[in-house]
Amino acid sequence: MTKGITKRSEDYSQWYIDIVLKAEMADYSPVKGCMVIRPTGYGIWERIQQRLDRMFKETGHVNAYFPMFIPESFLKKEAEHVEGFAPECAMVTHGGGKKLEENLAIRPTSETIIWSTYKNWINSYRDLPILINQWANVCRWEMRTRLFLRTTEFLWQEGHTAHATHEEAEEETMKMVNVYRRFAEEYMAMPVVVGRKTESEKFAGADHTYCIEAMMQDGKALQAGTSHHLGQNFAKAFDVKFQDKDKELKYVHASSWGVSTRLIGALIMTHSDDSGLVIPPRLAPVPVVFVPIWRSDEEMDLVLGWIRELTRDWDPLFYKIDDRDQHKPGFKFAEWELKGVPVRVEVGPRDVANNTVVVVRRDTGEKTPMSMDGLRENLERLLEDIQSSLFERAKRRLEEGTHTVDSYDEYKERVGGGGFYRVFLDVTNPEVEKRLQDETRSTVRCIPFDAPEEEGPCMITGAPCRNRVIAAQSY
Repeated sequence: MTKGITKRSEDYSQWYIDIVLKAEMADYSPVKGCMVIRPTGYGIWERIQQRLDRMFKETGHVNAYFPMFIPESFLKKEAEHVEGFAPECAMVTHGGGKKLEENLAIRPTSETIIWSTYKNWINSYRDLPILINQWANVCRWEMRTRLFLRTTEFLWQEGHTAHATHEEAEEETMKMVNVYRRFAEEYMAMPVVVGRKTESEKFAGADHTYCIEAMMQDGKALQAGTSHHLGQNFAKAFDVKFQDKDKELKYVHASSWGVSTRLIGALIMTHSDDSGLVIPPRLAPVPVVFVPIWRSDEEMDLVLGWIRELTRDWDPLFYKIDDRDQHKPGFKFAEWELKGVPVRVEVGPRDVANNTVVVVRRDTGEKTPMSMDGLRENLERLLEDIQSSLFERAKRRLEEGTHTVDSYDEYKERVGGGGFYRVFLDVTNPEVEKRLQDETRSTVRCIPFDAPEEEGPCMITGAPCRNRVIAAQSY
């Protein structure tokens, strides 16, 4: 056990909670099922927001905000939607000391409130497309919670777009699942499988759902992002029509897509180790920390003066100087290792005299002497190397943890040990998926886009299947 962190090999679930709490990422709230996101965790969420928000705007989207209170009647307008979310809804029944005329749901998702608004904004094909994203909090009344992965209240973004045609909505839905794929792989250093959800697993109220699925270090799957083609379901529920170029009134086509603070849980479980958090450099709130070493006031002035002069023209968000006098260097080394800062730079009086520093990688623990000359550029190159190394390590884990299985008996025997399984399963029959879940506590994660064309018998019923699906136990 290191720094009070349970080893992954002993208890993976407790290891995860230890990382969250010991690295000061989040804490439990007085409200059961909710969490307090501490600066270390929120700093990562800010980086996720910054990166994703830029990607959204580069693809033509803009941000807006809609109310968190949703009239109960709105939820009931789309039958499949309300059936899917009713068990998770928290309702406000009183306000201002009086019983409300209509109960208000605290936003579990915003399709209904947004489409009631779009009805006022859309009249003609000239008003389309609408490409809006919202950064917000939502509430889903969860019975079993786990910090970041599943909480009653969480932070997310949700895109809601309106289009003139089915084809345009489908293009949007595909575009955004691939934005999520790029973000996961290029910024989180987390390889993913991209595919389509089965009918049983799709979003309530969608025609179909696309997703990205990631493999955690224990072999379990985590759904990291979803993009939904909503068809005309919500447009019909809220009577949102437009006059097309042919002068005919038509219902609008829609998409919605989102990721949440669950991504922070994914980051922890993809990269961290028994010593604490490991953060990919592109999402690190502080990529580099300087730890000065001194034994006297004179040495302190020398070392701190040199570091401050060296970093005078550096981006202040690129580095931090740990100049606390109340802690020894060893304490600081352990703390920054625990909090996952990608690179630590150790500087003492002898280093200043030799025009060198000692650079420590968080991902491998490797220590390397570096010249002060060109240090910033060398650190930037090192950070990129750490980023790519983390991705390659996670990619190998995904490849080595993905198995092809044809026998249901073999699947039942192996799935509890983790991993993704390429199997033939009759996903046109919801009873097959229910049996899979009941008997193995696993689900079909997706029908991968890159699955090769092949046919075979369903491993449960023997019914003919086209293409294999990915099945796994999941968070």
